[in-house]
Amino acid sequence: MHVIDLDRQSVREFNAALHRLTADTNDTLWEVTNSGGKHAIGVGIDAPIEVVINGNVGYYCAGMNKLASIRIHGNAGQGVGENMMSGVVHVMGDASQSAGATGHGGLLIVDGDAAARCGISMKGIDIVVKGSIGAMSAFMAQAGNLVVLGDAGEALGDSIYEATIFVRGKVKSLGTDCVEKPMTQADKDRLALMLDRAGIEGVTANEFRMYGSARRLYNFHVDNLSSY
Repeated sequence: MHVIDLDRQSVREFNAALHRLTADTNDTLWEVTNSGGKHAIGVGIDAPIEVVINGNVGYYCAGMNKLASIRIHGNAGQGVGENMMSGVVHVMGDASQSAGATGHGGLLIVDGDAAARCGISMKGIDIVVKGSIGAMSAFMAQAGNLVVLGDAGEALGDSIYEATIFVRGKVKSLGTDCVEKPMTQADKDRLALMLDRAGIEGVTANEFRMYGSARRLYNFHVDNLSSY
């Protein structure tokens, strides 16, 4: 196991070491100490490794992640897991704005709350938030799933495309073109799988409501002018 002390080594040096790893690397376990809220820790990893970060992180931690499993034992700043492609990013605290933004794949887990714009423009990522989320979450979300065990803030799913949102708690308001939809058994099975992957027990899919696109904004129509 490699132990990286970010009081002694720069984030740039640490990330460069990770970028040199190949898919068949034997250096599969890395631990980070003294993270100190530093920005861009563990960005651009493209190898099947495990990274454990002991402490809070700043902006864009684990951005563009591919294949790696990254656990953050603390809170995360803006854009955690931004544009990730695959793998798992697990925030064992709260996440700031834009968690999982533009994510194409993989799983992002937030044990606490996530702030505004969680899952903005998501493109295939699965996001599970065990607490609540802030306003404008899943704005222009194109594909993937956002699962929220707590409450959701204002304008949830504004201008959503084909992503799906599952909320167990209350929704303050829905955004433009976002509506509640009936859940099929396939939807419930998909949700149950995500709950299981996130290690959530004692919660069933029947406790959630599902939201998605009303598809009124796909093509311009004068009757919908006020919604654009």
